[in-house]
Amino acid sequence: QVQLVESGGGLVQAGGSLRLSCAASGRTFSNYAMGWFRQAPGKEREFLATVKWSGSTYYADSVKGRFTISRDNAQNTVYLQMNSLKPEDTAVYYCAADRTYHRSVFSTNGSMYGYWGQGTQVTVSS
Repeated sequence: QVQLVESGGGLVQAGGSLRLSCAASGRTFSNYAMGWFRQAPGKEREFLATVKWSGSTYYADSVKGRFTISRDNAQNTVYLQMNSLKPEDTAVYYCAADRTYHRSVFSTNGSMYGYWGQGTQVTVSS
């Protein structure tokens, strides 16, 4: 059973930075894409970024240039470095693991993911 555990959320002022981590266990981490999503109160879940098994990355326009996704296959961990944070970035952030081995396309839709973390709260104050 795949397990994902996020950490690194918290309260930060606008313009600040946070780094989220997501530790994975339960299968060979390096063979699957990983992604980050968020959900703000009253809003739908939003795709943020994904990193393929190959290391290629893709970002939503809303975070491109501010957020960076990376993976450390030796540590079975995926990261989301968030810079220049804005109050509208306030949400619960989730990491997710793709359900498909060596998917060839970027995993930008939540339905592509079979496993989710418990979420970590990020609050950006103005």
